[in-house]
Amino acid sequence: MFVLETIEDRVKARLIKYLGRDDTGIREDVLKLFLEGGTFTTGDVYKHLNEKKFDVSYRGVSAMVGLMNTRLGILSIDVTGDHNLYLLKEDYKPIVKMVLDNY
Repeated sequence: MFVLETIEDRVKARLIKYLGRDDTGIREDVLKLFLEGGTFTTGDVYKHLNEKKFDVSYRGVSAMVGLMNTRLGILSIDVTGDHNLYLLKEDYKPIVKMVLDNY
């Protein structure tokens, strides 16, 4: 039987798998930050995680946000300024919220 899989289904499956490998809760926290809205630099995310007492390096945060952008495809990125600006794509907010609410 052939089943058409929607983009939403694929994103949901990737998010669940991504969160399943989150031993510390850091990925969930970053997704919640993006879900709250706004545009963030790697520095903003790093500062947020430091305030939440996560043991992270700037390079680690940079890698994580970059991976969220490329692997999950849920972030939009603006590379015009000095720092990359990341934003959760509007279309994916309901999917991210649903996965986090049920996680």
